[in-house]
Amino acid sequence: MSDEKNRAVAEAILPLVGGAANIRSVAHCMTRLRLGLADRSLADTEALRALPAVLGTVEDDTYQIVLGPAAVAGVTAQLRRLLEPAGARAGAAGADAAGGADGAGGAGGREEAAGRDGPGSAPTAEDLAGRGERIRAQARARNATPVKLALRRIADIFVPLIPALIGCGIVAGLAGALANLGWAPALVTALGPVSSGFMSLIAVFVGYNTAKEFGGTPVLGGAVASVIVYAGVAKVEAFGHHLTPGQGGVVGALGAALLAVHLERWTRRLLPASLDVLLTPTVTVLLGGLAALFGLMFVAGEISTAIGHAATWLLAHGGLLAGLVLGGLFLPLVMLGLHQALIPIHTTLIQQQGSTVLLPILAMAGAGQVGCAVAVYLRLRHNASLRATIRSALPAGLLGVGEPLVYGVTLPLGRPFVTACVGGAAGGAFVGVAGQLGGAVGSTAIGPSGWALFPLLAGPHGLLEAAAVYGGGLLTGYVAGFLATWFFGFTRETLAEYNAQAAQPDRTAG
Repeated sequence: MSDEKNRAVAEAILPLVGGAANIRSVAHCMTRLRLGLADRSLADTEALRALPAVLGTVEDDTYQIVLGPAAVAGVTAQLRRLLEPAGARAGAAGADAAGGADGAGGAGGREEAAGRDGPGSAPTAEDLAGRGERIRAQARARNATPVKLALRRIADIFVPLIPALIGCGIVAGLAGALANLGWAPALVTALGPVSSGFMSLIAVFVGYNTAKEFGGTPVLGGAVASVIVYAGVAKVEAFGHHLTPGQGGVVGALGAALLAVHLERWTRRLLPASLDVLLTPTVTVLLGGLAALFGLMFVAGEISTAIGHAATWLLAHGGLLAGLVLGGLFLPLVMLGLHQALIPIHTTLIQQQGSTVLLPILAMAGAGQVGCAVAVYLRLRHNASLRATIRSALPAGLLGVGEPLVYGVTLPLGRPFVTACVGGAAGGAFVGVAGQLGGAVGSTAIGPSGWALFPLLAGPHGLLEAAAVYGGGLLTGYVAGFLATWFFGFTRETLAEYNAQAAQPDRTAG
């Protein structure tokens, strides 16, 4: 999208969220513009969702406007420019709820219009979106537990790293393709550092973001975490073994930076202000670095190794069952807020093995949603409002942005959400069986899903086989989601209710 179009979208959004004076912070993740609003009641959710560029909205810790991966960065930049004259401050960083995962969860909503259904009229897209909003609010209230809030904060650490993971993953895929073809060996050699440089230092970025998220000085978190990847640790012996640079990976970096945050707070409370500038960073780096060397690196290394072994064993011995369960239950995990625990696991697998074999299976949940939505579209042929919603949301769904379909269509309808999960389970089983038979497919980055994941695929037998397996999984998910919804998505009563000729004018749901 051009700068002019991005600015036009930003200008359209600004008054609908209460103007510049109502915006406290601006950030974005993979698909969403995330706004900190002083007064959320000033946001006109219905008008926002009516904008052509808006795929949905989410009310969570921030007010989130789903724009999709192609537009969100540009619109965010333009909105920040619009806010600068007003003195508003644009914050940084934010998080998605799959993942891996945006690809298969999230939300989109609009308040339900009261009293619209007259005799013989079908519930419209607005009514279903209102129902989805209530479901989302209930899920949000249930998710406000210490464990789930902690998982969300951990996700906030990793989500800002996703663009770099994607870029480096695609470069690595390009280098692999050129190497397999025997083309441009000099370029292949040069692409190695380009694709691997970030991953070799990812612990530093994790440490920086961890300290920033938990209220410490970011650079001190990065400094303590950098001990893990320093080549000189090979000379250090702990627990009877010499350490290995990078041992413990992102898990160790996360633990080291959390320790640094607590050390910094503890030191600042004990020391007089006159000594703070000298001694606080010294004590934080000294004690945090030594703890990383003589404890955290070894423990985190064991954990990371166990994660890698577990993922490999899971696909090698339980491919069908593992794919069935992971693909079928991913959307409910998103609803419960538990999917955020998978982000560090994905990152650990990418760091260890070069790709995460879990993400292509989890992405099948989005395929089930797409197949389900097509079946709903064909079954409810008289519900013009809901069909318009599906038409506008399907392209985004194919690219892995599932929010409008989940909260605007399948979840409010009830049974179709379950049949969409059936489609995800079938697609996951297909990919899982392929992995069990030796055709494992992984993703070199997290974030994209659906068709957008193809450039990031990797496998033991090359990109073409990996793409064939993943494409077969998508097709299986589409077909299974469609058939399950067509035959089991509606009772006779609900089909008659939702398929009645609507009495009010048609309106889209964004």
